[in-house]
Amino acid sequence: MSRRRWRWCWRWRGGPGRPPKPRTIGFTPIQVTFVPFDEFGSPMSSEVIYLRPDELEALRLVYLEGLTQGEAAERMGISRGTLWRLLESARRKVTEALVNRKIIAITTSI
Repeated sequence: MSRRRWRWCWRWRGGPGRPPKPRTIGFTPIQVTFVPFDEFGSPMSSEVIYLRPDELEALRLVYLEGLTQGEAAERMGISRGTLWRLLESARRKVTEALVNRKIIAITTSI
């Protein structure tokens, strides 16, 4: 079964510097929110941590599919260094959300 690839890129506002390179995402991302619950089963309202589609794709390829960073970077069409930065950012965000009981929102636009 062939998966449809999705291309995602930051919105470039035409400022100084090089325009961002689009990233190939192996799934069609949807907006999902994960809300922590307290010990009584009530949702905890707190600060929201936004996880970008490219960060989620990096986590999926490396930790779920078991690819090396080089293989995952090649599949996304980015450099290994960029993939490493995406993984580092995503791990930090998820860890902060779990430890500090914050909401995780997966969004397609930031």
